[in-house]
Amino acid sequence: MTQLTEITDYMQHALAKDNTGHSVDHINRVVALADKILRDEPKANPFIVRAAALLHDVYDDKLFTTEAEALGAKKDLINFLKTIQVSPGSITEIIQIIDNMSWSKSLEGHAEPLDINGQIVQDADRLEAIGAIAITRAITYGAVKNRVLYDPSIAPRTAKNKAEYRNDDSTTINHFYEKLLLIKDRLNTETAHQIATSRQQFMLDFLEQFKSEWDLLK
Repeated sequence: MTQLTEITDYMQHALAKDNTGHSVDHINRVVALADKILRDEPKANPFIVRAAALLHDVYDDKLFTTEAEALGAKKDLINFLKTIQVSPGSITEIIQIIDNMSWSKSLEGHAEPLDINGQIVQDADRLEAIGAIAITRAITYGAVKNRVLYDPSIAPRTAKNKAEYRNDDSTTINHFYEKLLLIKDRLNTETAHQIATSRQQFMLDFLEQFKSEWDLLK
């Protein structure tokens, strides 16, 4: 059994019960997008990219009730990588990517710079947040968090830090303006920019149609 196979099994077990839009199918799409970008980035390390893509949500704190649980999951992951004999240098790089690729981390300006491996994983994950499937994921996550779908009296926010970004007082539709529509201009690789173009337009078309139907209630 290869290390990536064992890493895949670990991810599948860790995220098997997720109902927030960060489940195994999400991870599989991120990996597929990372593989697509990898083909145009010969200087990248395929193992590091795929491992980080597979594991990037395993200890994401928004999927846990407490910060302590998330930290415990991170420790468990590091121990697992050691048991399957991933080199210390590779473990450090995988964890560095996971710890610094998120949107919320970048808001506070505390994210460490990502090399090409991290940029690919970040792009793949961000591409998963725009387009048709992303619309369903946003609605699913909002429902799980009991977030209001839409209220035209609530204006989109400009989050300045992680706490503001994670605040559930906004609406699901506002989330498109607060994050999803901003992603296209914050991608790293040319391949990701090309993929993003049609996905961005699909979201814009959806929002236009959504609001036109909503206005019929007036």
